[in-house]
Amino acid sequence: MSDYFFYRNLWWEKGEFSEKAKWEEVTLPYVLAKGVAIDDYEERVEKFSIHRCWEWLNGEVLIYELSSMSHEVCIGAIVKQINKGCGNADETNAEIYGTGSTRTRDRNHGKEPDASFRPKKMTVDAPNGSNGNNCPWPNLVVEVAYTETLDHAEEALKYWMSPGRAHDCIIVKVDPVSQDRVPVRMRAWHYCVLAGRKTRNTVPLVTTFEFGTQDDMGVPLTITQGQCVINISLSCLYHDFKQPDPPEPPIQPQTLLPDPIPLDFYFVQQTIRRVLDY
Repeated sequence: MSDYFFYRNLWWEKGEFSEKAKWEEVTLPYVLAKGVAIDDYEERVEKFSIHRCWEWLNGEVLIYELSSMSHEVCIGAIVKQINKGCGNADETNAEIYGTGSTRTRDRNHGKEPDASFRPKKMTVDAPNGSNGNNCPWPNLVVEVAYTETLDHAEEALKYWMSPGRAHDCIIVKVDPVSQDRVPVRMRAWHYCVLAGRKTRNTVPLVTTFEFGTQDDMGVPLTITQGQCVINISLSCLYHDFKQPDPPEPPIQPQTLLPDPIPLDFYFVQQTIRRVLDY
C-alpha cells in the first residue's frame, strides 16, 4: 500500500483526515472502503462525526465531497433564507423543522443531505421510511456541490426525489477556486415533483439560474435583490403535515406564511463573498 493510500485509509479506520493523503489530488467520488455493511457504515459516520462527505452505495463507502469553507458557508446561507421564510410558524404546531444532515437509507443506498426540512408528519409504512423503518422523509432537501461533481449531485437528486420521498430539492453548484480566492461561478436548480418541465432524468425542473459574479465564459454578472429567487410552495413543504390532535384546532399554514416562500439567492451570493473575502 502506498503512503497515499495508507493515509487515506486512516479516514475510514480512525476518522483521521490527514494532509499526507493529498486529498487535493483525489478524483471524486472516491471509493474509501469496500465490502461494508450499511450498519457498520452508519456506526462509523456517527463515531467519527462524518457528515455530508461520505455515502454508502451497494457495500462501498464513497467520498463525494471534501469539507471546505465555501461549501459550509453556502449551506449556512441557504438554511438562513429558509429559516427566515418559515419564521412566522415557529413555536406553533405548523413549525418547519430543520432536520439537517440526518442520515437516510434504502435497500442499496445510505446518504445524508446537506440540509433538510419538514413539518411534523405521519409515520410511513416500514421499511419505506428514511431510516429504513417508518421515519418520514424530509419534504425539502438542499444539496451543495463544491468539490463534488455535478454528475454526482444529479444522482443525489434522483435519490431524494424518488417516489414517496422529498417534494422539493435544491441543487447548488459552486465552482471550486484556489484557497485564497472567492468563488465566482455559482448555479442553482430547483426541482419539484408537482411542477415544472421534465428533464432527461425525469425529475421536474422548476427553475435554474446563475447567481455568481461570472458565467462559464468569464463574463461578469451583476444580480440584484429579487432577481434569482426559488419559490417553495406550501403544499409541497407541508406534504403529509400532521395536524394537532383534538381539542387543539387545526392549523392552516397559509395563515402564517406566504405562499410560496421566496428564497433570494442574491443574499446567498453576498454572504459567500463577504465571509470568504479576507
